[in-house]
Amino acid sequence: MAINKATAAAPVIWLLTDNKPGHRNQLKGLGDRLRVKAGASLFWISAGEVKVPLWRALLAIPPALEGSLPRPDLIVAAGSGTHKLLLSLRRRARTLVLMKPGFPRRWVDAAIIPAHDGVSANHNTLITEGVINSVTPVAHLPDKPEALMLLGGPSPHFDWDDEAVFGQITHLIENYPQWRWTISGSRRTPDALQSRLSDLSDPHITVEDPDKTPENWLSERIAASRAIWVTPDSMSMVCEAATSGVPTGLFRLPERPRSRVASGVQRLVAMNYVARWDDHATVMGAKAVPGRTLWEADRAAQWVIRRWLPASSGNTQKSQKRTNT
Repeated sequence: MAINKATAAAPVIWLLTDNKPGHRNQLKGLGDRLRVKAGASLFWISAGEVKVPLWRALLAIPPALEGSLPRPDLIVAAGSGTHKLLLSLRRRARTLVLMKPGFPRRWVDAAIIPAHDGVSANHNTLITEGVINSVTPVAHLPDKPEALMLLGGPSPHFDWDDEAVFGQITHLIENYPQWRWTISGSRRTPDALQSRLSDLSDPHITVEDPDKTPENWLSERIAASRAIWVTPDSMSMVCEAATSGVPTGLFRLPERPRSRVASGVQRLVAMNYVARWDDHATVMGAKAVPGRTLWEADRAAQWVIRRWLPASSGNTQKSQKRTNT
């Protein structure tokens, strides 16, 4: 994609991605808010296509990057696969990592880390509730009784049980027959469960193939939903649902001991951002978006702007992206 000429006042931000969906979603969430709030121009760089030897990372010697990229004001990375590239570029601009890194945090200028990773906040570290994502909170709930179910699969953090998940799905459908249901699995959803879900399809139940949904499908379905149900094994999915402001409930799965993800999910429950399975009547009966919502991408963007970037004067610059893929 061609690069449009950026205005001199627009901060330039490089987003280093390993192209894993969850990590890319974090970068997009923060990048979009910096574009809106500070007029930032965003340039995507695929770390997998830039080979960086360890010695270059340790000595902060940057590799040659294909194409002409404007000098960055900030370089942001998410995913361990981006760390060598990030470290090699740390003399080019300020650097920010969106996770608990596998190297000393003092090697970069700042970090944004979810609370469940157990790191203390300091001047250079922002702690978020859950992970940053690209969902924008809805302004109000739709009138129609439409609900969304998002399913993960086996993980190191919860004991997955096809039968238990399917039973909870059918329980909701049978107890709320006036609702229209949209159900989507993910890449981790077992084939056997996906097959059973397909058999549920009828005029008021839509079962989506996760490999065939378009890029904006999730945001569009969230905006059309009055309730969301999510399996707790994916912190990304839970945080996306919680960020939307749509009343969200969690399917019941046994937690594994000492799981940081399970601990993070329970923090969101304790703060009333999401509800337990036993509270399904509250989730399904909600009529309005709660007054207190979780929007960590916006809070993180404000934190970055206060530290390094000028706030936008109101004329938002169009996002400019370069994808080295």
